[in-house]
Amino acid sequence: MREKQNNDPVLTWLTCHATEMCGLLAALVNIQSGTGNKPGVDRVCRAIQLEMETMGFFCQPIVQTDYGDHLVARHPGTDPEKKPVLITGHMDTVFPADTDFTSYSEDDTCCYGPGTADMKGGLVMGMFAIKALIETQCPDMPPIVFVFNADEEIGSPSSRQLIFDLARESSMGLVLEAGGLAGEIVVARKGNLSVQIDVEGEAGHAAFAGPDKASAILELAHKTIAIEALHRPDQGVSANVGRVTGGIGPNTVPSHARAAVDFRFTTDADKTRLTHALDQIMAGSVTPGTRTTMTWISQRPAMPETPVNMALFTQIQSLGKQLGISVIPEWRQGVSDANIIAQAGIPVIDGLGPMGGNDHSPEEYIIKQSLKDRARLFAHILARCRPPIRT
Repeated sequence: MREKQNNDPVLTWLTCHATEMCGLLAALVNIQSGTGNKPGVDRVCRAIQLEMETMGFFCQPIVQTDYGDHLVARHPGTDPEKKPVLITGHMDTVFPADTDFTSYSEDDTCCYGPGTADMKGGLVMGMFAIKALIETQCPDMPPIVFVFNADEEIGSPSSRQLIFDLARESSMGLVLEAGGLAGEIVVARKGNLSVQIDVEGEAGHAAFAGPDKASAILELAHKTIAIEALHRPDQGVSANVGRVTGGIGPNTVPSHARAAVDFRFTTDADKTRLTHALDQIMAGSVTPGTRTTMTWISQRPAMPETPVNMALFTQIQSLGKQLGISVIPEWRQGVSDANIIAQAGIPVIDGLGPMGGNDHSPEEYIIKQSLKDRARLFAHILARCRPPIRT
């Protein structure tokens, strides 16, 4: 990326503190914080709280029992009367506590490790962008509410209401998930539904089973075919039966079978149609003697490409051109907490974190230069972008 200096004090400050940025990232990545590892997520939370309080933020830990604690950090900015900008990022990763992928490393071009892209890199980048504004005494820093949540990787079950409520009090939302390798930031996302299907049948010896044996696996097979028939990628709708278990052996009629199912959609109308179709599939049984139950595991609403989102994106893209930083709109297939913010009806842009890839894998990385570039862009977004008017 070309750097346009233009006597930019933010760039000067970030250049002087680039090593510190990587140092904080290393410290956070080296703390194992899979969603189920509450002690590890809480260690990340405490480390971030210390950083935020040093920057002058008022920090409120939101203590949890089943998951790591969340953290809400507030700063009045230079005009406390304005509505705050809501920034969100999660501290948990997908990697469980017993993973072998636990440590940070870097070379001249990249930073590697669990959470570098998804999304401790975004947290560090956001903190240093704000620190740059504070240290350079920016006259236009807005009030900020920064939420660090602990359970995003499993659908934000304990933090979604917190995020939604704070979004309703905010002027706009900025989410620090990783950016794309070509400079993409996210203007829209699909929604998702995740469900678990359990079928109960009647066990028996396979050698003596009659023509109407109550096989749970057979019934689940019928339901799998019916669910997969809802897959309409040309219409922006996906349906996927991703995991199936059941039975105890080949000579036993299976009394239980289970499936994990994922749906993606682009509109609320799509979601309504999917849930109605699911209800119909679950209501009946093709195989006599079987019974089916469905459990909702997680869901997020769609984040549509709205006029206010695009108006905010246009401001950011214009800033990028002035700074020599590539900014491209992306319609991302996956979900994040931006979906929850969108439901509150405020403008929201996601993918503002550093550029990286291979997240959710042992090859996860970010491009080191993008930590500084994206921090610079984010600082200018906070200082110079104005919330679009909603109509």
